[in-house]
Amino acid sequence: MPKTTKDIEQYSSNYVDYANLDFWIDKSVEWGTKLLIAAAILVIGMMIANKIARIIQKALNKKKFDKSLTTFLSSLVTVSLKILVVITALGQLGVEMTSFIALIGAAGLAIGMAFSGTLGNFAGGVMILIFRPYKVGDYISAQGEEGIVKDIQIFNTIILTLDNKTIIVPNGAMANGNMTNFTMQEKRRVDFTVGIAYGDDYEKAKSILEKFIAEDDKILQNEDNFIGLVELADSSVNIALRVWCKTDDYWDVYFKMNERIYKEFEQVGLNIPFPQLDVHINNKN
Repeated sequence: MPKTTKDIEQYSSNYVDYANLDFWIDKSVEWGTKLLIAAAILVIGMMIANKIARIIQKALNKKKFDKSLTTFLSSLVTVSLKILVVITALGQLGVEMTSFIALIGAAGLAIGMAFSGTLGNFAGGVMILIFRPYKVGDYISAQGEEGIVKDIQIFNTIILTLDNKTIIVPNGAMANGNMTNFTMQEKRRVDFTVGIAYGDDYEKAKSILEKFIAEDDKILQNEDNFIGLVELADSSVNIALRVWCKTDDYWDVYFKMNERIYKEFEQVGLNIPFPQLDVHINNKN
């Protein structure tokens, strides 16, 4: 019990008459108002967040961004805005947001340390979706694997090999390692090294190769196609053949040219040499 006048005044100011009906009416009005405002913030905020996400998605679609990137960014914006709306609504109800945000930060730090590899893959996925070193349908070589990109997920890239094996590669490694994209450019150069025997007519071989180039409709005739003598090897005279084609026609040009060289060189008296070994036996007896 209070003993002094000061104590009595302080006690009176802190005293709450819970039996008083007016007290509960005032509290009900106060909390009811806060609840209504918080609910309004929550409902209107969610509507605005969804609206902003749709606007962003439409803008990205107009810019013809990759579909995976568009979906990912719109989802990221939606989630971030909704979290902000929930925090604002809780603050309206009187929840101490400083402690709440500090708790979320500490939890996020702990989770981040526990899943550092996963977060690295997530960051790698974001980098891939933004800078687009490859896209779905490209033929790539990375991390010792080679094949067609079937899917770019948030944490992994799915590659389908030519013999129909599915390879799952973490995005962190894909974003930070060396990668070769064979289909990013519209055209590619096909390189051949054609060997003829010593004594064969080089000009005839060059003329035949020029004929092969002119007759192949998948070889780009207006590009800098090249034929030249590149090496006088141990067993052959090597001719460099460099031709350009559309990327999609690469293997058709490659296989057809090899087939024609093998079949038609012999018909015109050109020999394709192979390593040979001469053995000399000295009979001393």
